[in-house]
Amino acid sequence: MTRAKRSHAGHMTTVDDPRETGRTRAVAWDDPAPIRDAAAELTGLELMRAIAAGDLPAPPVAQLLGFTIDRVDEGNVVFAMDPIEAHQNPLGTIHGGIITTLLDSAMGCAVHTTIPAGGMYTTLELKVNFLRPAFAGGARLLAEGTVLNRGSTAVLVEATITDAASGKKVAHATSTCLILPPR
Repeated sequence: MTRAKRSHAGHMTTVDDPRETGRTRAVAWDDPAPIRDAAAELTGLELMRAIAAGDLPAPPVAQLLGFTIDRVDEGNVVFAMDPIEAHQNPLGTIHGGIITTLLDSAMGCAVHTTIPAGGMYTTLELKVNFLRPAFAGGARLLAEGTVLNRGSTAVLVEATITDAASGKKVAHATSTCLILPPR
């Protein structure tokens, strides 16, 4: 088996060559320019529906992590993700950063459905509670983001991830987003 040397924090370690173990992952994504261009003309709800329908490509992060949109309504978005080995942390569970990104995506897109054409928002704060582990090869994860309160400049939003097979909650988050003026 081919061994490769990798330096980490000044130490030399050997690792199996991923080409020998069969654990490689190629990632391809679509040009995000059509999404940016459409965002200037479409309301946030129209934009999210066009992405969900496949009329516009998914954003690169969604393609990288395997997120899809299952449902879009004003103030509410449901994302889905099939957890895979590449999402694992050293403990063998899905990494908290992946779970957090799924929650943040569902919440952000729920907010996005409430903005006008050309509008923008950004996350001001994010709080996550991890309730139970999720595992690679386990059930599909569903993340539902819901706007709780939409003000003129601030939006309170929450999201919950559930295990699609058992219906059990995996994680919950709340966030405050700031509505920005159009560019």
